[in-house]
Amino acid sequence: MQYETVRANVREIAAHFAAQRTERQQRRALDRADFDRLAQAGFLLTGVPVSQGGLWESAPKSTRSICDLLRTLAPGDSSVALVSSMHPAVLAFWLASPRAEGGDQQAWDRQRAEVFGAALDGHWWGTITSEPGSGGDIAKTKTIAKADGSGGYLLSGQKHFGSGSGMSSFMITTAVPEGEAAPDLFYFDARGRAWDGSSGMKLIAEWDGHGMAATQSHAFQFDGVPVVRCAWRGSLQPILQASFGFVGCLFAAVIVGICDAAFENARQALRGKEALMRPYERIEWARAEMEHWLIQQAYEGMVRAVETGPEGQTPLGVLQGKTAIAELAETAMGRVCKVIGGGTFHRRSPLGDWFEDVRALGFLRPPWGLAYDRMVEGSLGLPA
Repeated sequence: MQYETVRANVREIAAHFAAQRTERQQRRALDRADFDRLAQAGFLLTGVPVSQGGLWESAPKSTRSICDLLRTLAPGDSSVALVSSMHPAVLAFWLASPRAEGGDQQAWDRQRAEVFGAALDGHWWGTITSEPGSGGDIAKTKTIAKADGSGGYLLSGQKHFGSGSGMSSFMITTAVPEGEAAPDLFYFDARGRAWDGSSGMKLIAEWDGHGMAATQSHAFQFDGVPVVRCAWRGSLQPILQASFGFVGCLFAAVIVGICDAAFENARQALRGKEALMRPYERIEWARAEMEHWLIQQAYEGMVRAVETGPEGQTPLGVLQGKTAIAELAETAMGRVCKVIGGGTFHRRSPLGDWFEDVRALGFLRPPWGLAYDRMVEGSLGLPA
């Protein structure tokens, strides 16, 4: 399926979602039918290289087009868009690192073919790497992966923010292999796995977020869940570095899409009422529009940083752009809600929910504190 076909399909789905926006914003759970429809539309090909019939060429060549799909999808259903972004974000660990420098290239090639093949077979990929006390730094995981004696591993520990739980067939995570000092990347088959602890995976907290309310970002306790280790062992840092620019743009694209829809919604509400706007409302609206313009420029800067920067490296501009958009989106949406008035507290208005949704970006990897640490290190040339 060609990109133009996928884009047209996603636009049609996004329009369908937008027509149901009021009902969707009140949801607190995901609907499997939405993900089946997106799979049929070809969205899963965002996690497959062109050599296997997918849409991925490279980070510089593919970031803009894949992000555009998410930017289109987000106004109709923020939660579905954010969960969908995790699919190419997760598979980017294999997509953006075709060469296993210093590793077993044959094993890496086999695993890459396997994970891409799963996407081609219609399976969604997700992530559950965050855990309490880590501050969003997946290198600080305390989860343990114990060798099972037959080449596999058994995962034990606590994880949260498992976005798309129940929708994703496979989920990646991180853990420290028993007897080793550094964490590594793992993934497990989540299909049909009970959440009552009988399969080693116990739901300990359902997602009840103020924003992105239907992402099912649940928390789990793992006790001996079989996992597959990354075939390029000890490669967590280079894999993260090679993929982060693309991943950061994916997350930002969802938030930018929400802001685009919110401002268009507000403009429609304000047209013809200009004479009734108070001076304060006029100033706040002008400031909001300025911040929306800055959001768009920051997003464009992020994408261009990936397109023009050295491949396989994390462009500082991506991290700066993502963090700037996170701050600006929250401020701009706050101004919009003030201008439109108290009606934004009503469920008939999408603005109140969108205000909460855009706040998610600042907490997506890397979250606020870690993001600022990395920006300082990057700007001064300090070791990360």
